[in-house]
Amino acid sequence: MVDISKRTLKWISEEYYGMYKFLETIGLERINSHCADLNGSHYDTLETLPSALEFAQLVRVSRPALIRDCPVPKATTRWTDEYLAKQCGESLISVAVTPNGRADAITRGPDERLYFAEPHVEHMSMTEFLVRLSSGHDSQSTDSEVVYLQSQDGNLFSSTPDVESEFRALSSDVPKDLPFITEALDPYENIYSVIRGSKTFTVFPPTEGWCMEERIYPHATYERSPETSELTLVPSPSSGPPVRWSSIQDPTDTDSLPSEAHPIYITVNAGESLYLPAGWWHYVRQSEMTIAVNYWYDMESRGMSWVWLNLLRGGGKGNSPPPGNEGDEFVDSSDDEED
Repeated sequence: MVDISKRTLKWISEEYYGMYKFLETIGLERINSHCADLNGSHYDTLETLPSALEFAQLVRVSRPALIRDCPVPKATTRWTDEYLAKQCGESLISVAVTPNGRADAITRGPDERLYFAEPHVEHMSMTEFLVRLSSGHDSQSTDSEVVYLQSQDGNLFSSTPDVESEFRALSSDVPKDLPFITEALDPYENIYSVIRGSKTFTVFPPTEGWCMEERIYPHATYERSPETSELTLVPSPSSGPPVRWSSIQDPTDTDSLPSEAHPIYITVNAGESLYLPAGWWHYVRQSEMTIAVNYWYDMESRGMSWVWLNLLRGGGKGNSPPPGNEGDEFVDSSDDEED
């Protein structure tokens, strides 16, 4: 077992950020400023979609890039509420519902313990979903629940053979793959394209994983009470695997972060895209109704990338974070993994 100290991880983080203290002590302020521009709060901005070669260069540097272009132009021009409702008709879609908007996040349960909470899932038509979504932005509405259309593993294009996607009526508006990524053959890279509204990302490089203060949490899911119809957080059976997650619930609150953290803020507006490299920590907010299309490409576990990402999270096998609740005990599941 390798025990990576926080001091070592902080040193790596500062080295990545620009060796500020070292350069300051030897009087190389101009070089220091240049280094901070290269790795710090900097991110690239591209005016058009990159070629496969240009994208491969972005991946090699592994820094976020804001692309003022969108690979799904049909969706950008077509996806009004009326169009979405008409195309989807009465087909049912899976919608995440929570009492507070905190889906896939750390939430305090009725027993005062902290859980990694997954949303309740309900099935409704696109029209019903849009009505409920609109009412959530209405200050006169009495419906305090938050609905969110979120799913993974190819919800526009079904990842399960012989199973049709819930959104098959919209699939012709969105390309299945992005040529500049598939031609570059780059794994687990993310392109996030905003169709309507805007999203603001708070991101941190993998070198600042130590700032995220990961913990191990029990799992829970929101369920609707048959008696009151209210959503209640229900813990999963203790035999289920716990979840490793950051204990920083709002990284936009700088008081919740160590002073050495270097958050980067990127707002992605309609018609723009964000390239988010593998391993980057991210937190996303929106202040209006927003529609986005997300492209993920699976990570290749060979080579050194996975080793470095695991190292920067505090070590590897047998070196799990502490529990998120006092008194919890979890078995380190990494001990059961194959070498």
